[in-house]
Amino acid sequence: MPVFGHYLMFDRACAEAMEFYKEAFGGEILEMRKYGDMPPNPAFPVAEADKGLVLHARLRVGDTEIMAADGKNRRAAGENMYITMTAKDAAAVQKAWDALKEGAEVYMDLAPAFFAALHGSLRDRFGINWMFTVLVCTPRNGGRIC
Repeated sequence: MPVFGHYLMFDRACAEAMEFYKEAFGGEILEMRKYGDMPPNPAFPVAEADKGLVLHARLRVGDTEIMAADGKNRRAAGENMYITMTAKDAAAVQKAWDALKEGAEVYMDLAPAFFAALHGSLRDRFGINWMFTVLVCTPRNGGRIC
C-alpha cells in the first residue's frame, strides 16, 4: 500500500528547519543525507560549497513523516512543497505517475536513482507538485528495511 506524505524544499536552510521542527513537534530525525554523500555523477555536479547542504532528510512526528531537502532553485512560498507517494510496488507508482504526467510539467523523469528503485517529480495539470518514490528494500539486522 502506498504511503502519502509531504516533501518540503528549502533554500539552504533544511538542516536548521528540520532541527527546529524536531524540537517544536517532539519528533525524531530519521535520516539526514548531504549532497556530499552522493556518488559522483557528471550529469549532476555538486559545487564544493553545496556539499554540506541536505539532499534528503526525514523527520518522524508521531505516525507522520515529513521529508525535506535543500533545492537548487529558489521557489516562492507555497511552491516549495510536494505531496509524496512512496511505495514498494513499482507498478502502483508507475500507474499513478502515468496518470498525473498527462498535461504535467515534469521536473525529474521517473527513473532509477542511487537511493531508490525509481524516483521522479512533476507539477500536475492542476498546479500541484508531486514526488514519486519506489523504495529499495535492504536486509538489516536480520530483517528487511524499506
